[in-house]
Amino acid sequence: MSVIHRLSDLLVNQIAAGEVVERPASVLKEVLENAVDAGSRAIEVQLEQGGVRRIRVADDGCGIERDDLALALERHATSKIATLDDLEHVGTMGFRGEALAAIAAVARTSITSRAAGASHAWRIDGSDRSLAPAALDQGTVVDVADLYYNTPARRKFLKTEGTEYAHCDDMFRRVALARPDIGLQLSHNGRVIHRLPPGSPAARVAALMGDDFLQHAREVSAEGGVLRLTGFASLPAYSRASRDAQFFFVNGRFVRDKLLTHAVREAYTDILHGSRHPAYVLFLELDPAGVDVNVHPAKIEVRFRESRAVHQFVYHALKRVLAESGAGRIEAEPAAAQPAAGAGFGIAANTARYPLAGGHPNAMSPTPPGTRTWAGMPPQQGQLAMDSASRAYLDFAAGAQAPLTGAAPPMAAARPLPDGDGAPPLGFALAQLHGVYILAQNRAGLVLVDMHAAHERILYEKLKTVLDGRPAVQRLLIPAVFSVGPKDMAAAEECADVLAGMGFDVSAAGPEELAVRSVPALLASAPVAELMRKLLEELREFPASDVVTARRNELLATMACHGAVRANRQLTLPEMNALLRDMEATERADQCNHGRPTWTQLTMADLDRFFMRGQ
Repeated sequence: MSVIHRLSDLLVNQIAAGEVVERPASVLKEVLENAVDAGSRAIEVQLEQGGVRRIRVADDGCGIERDDLALALERHATSKIATLDDLEHVGTMGFRGEALAAIAAVARTSITSRAAGASHAWRIDGSDRSLAPAALDQGTVVDVADLYYNTPARRKFLKTEGTEYAHCDDMFRRVALARPDIGLQLSHNGRVIHRLPPGSPAARVAALMGDDFLQHAREVSAEGGVLRLTGFASLPAYSRASRDAQFFFVNGRFVRDKLLTHAVREAYTDILHGSRHPAYVLFLELDPAGVDVNVHPAKIEVRFRESRAVHQFVYHALKRVLAESGAGRIEAEPAAAQPAAGAGFGIAANTARYPLAGGHPNAMSPTPPGTRTWAGMPPQQGQLAMDSASRAYLDFAAGAQAPLTGAAPPMAAARPLPDGDGAPPLGFALAQLHGVYILAQNRAGLVLVDMHAAHERILYEKLKTVLDGRPAVQRLLIPAVFSVGPKDMAAAEECADVLAGMGFDVSAAGPEELAVRSVPALLASAPVAELMRKLLEELREFPASDVVTARRNELLATMACHGAVRANRQLTLPEMNALLRDMEATERADQCNHGRPTWTQLTMADLDRFFMRGQ
């Protein structure tokens, strides 16, 4: 071993660059965040060769004084914090003061800046720290060229131009989503990719995520004490095969946090199919003192002081939004445009011209004026009372598994669609298609319902409601004893009250053994040791675990699936209407227990486009 010696400043900065400057996107992140912290209202980003050849960021912020330009390139020199209290309440994106020094150590860097009130701008060269007057109207321009020109070994680890540009584009999107009040522009190799004017969060999300995402997302807005969650979360039908459309911001900072990811994933339980991933853009705001952002060199991970409270807040806020049935939102949307008088196209016009009666396709009879008939059936007099529909539904649910007979039950007449706002969101049933789908008409057009999937969700939610609260406990004749590690033993002791509330009686049976003497009655047949190990692992990782609830819900989902009405079960119109009413009153009724959709809407405009009406 050689004697201990002090490293040169250049080598220290190059070592620091190994943590801070992973690739061109890392440079873009640091420089963009500095531009945001400078109070900029407009930022322009220019990239060449995926950012490897050049990254230029120009902003109109407050600028840097001449005497501070040299300090800006020094390690641990910053204007954003001065004391430990500042660090604990940091509200800026950057604060460590080492990014520019690390970047200047591995790339040809220059900074041109004009502070407010200065007569002209000044330019500093990152290599020799020389200062020279420059021309600039306002703000700061950071120019980073030839990344890793002096460390060729690091440059070999960079990927292709397309890959590096994709990482830069993703970094640009993160900053743009976090600050919709700032106008941003991104160009690559001279071609403008994004031009984003300042605007509302919804407009910025639509510009970067697409109108399709916004149409299939629900707005999130929840407050609880010092916590506030806003943004947009996609419906399960818009799920994706990867996590590339997941953006979570804490006090405006993009983060990848296991606690928050777990809370979001739990909120999508029961409604997301298989291995699909939701898409979301969410913003969590809280007191800066309640979150530690100084736990990762790239500031992409955070640690919360009250992690359990944050987890539960995010989980319940999202769960409430996703629990709303889409059926209840149809009335809030604009009704489908109806044909003008005398237009002679669309279902309403055709029904008026060719009314059917008696349910027979060849039976023609005039329609009384002032009534609207659908599906070739005359309107009933008055409306069925809700108690009558409920009785019909109870009879239908009780006999859902009854063996089919050769003859289908008689179909009652279809309900007329009331004028005004009296029509229910999912409308009234028209008929049954191949014993699998229900066809219904609402104000917007045609509704298609998978009757088995819809009934499955209804039964599942009712079973969960019945079993909510303190679960029934099953005592074990012979306690289940199994070995655990020190971490699991500590988790069992710390979470004894939580486990007892779930229905588990757990105690130490030795230095490295646990004994389970009771379990929730619904999970009496489950492998106790395997279940407890999984539960303790989750409790160590996440303060609020739903492993037991998830396992219970798996059994309830199986019960609901077997208890739901099967295909080819012939339903009467009152039974179908009662099912539609229950769907409107059931949470998460848009998806079955496996995450598949239960119904879809075809508007009059959709049908007219398909048949090229009016074209």
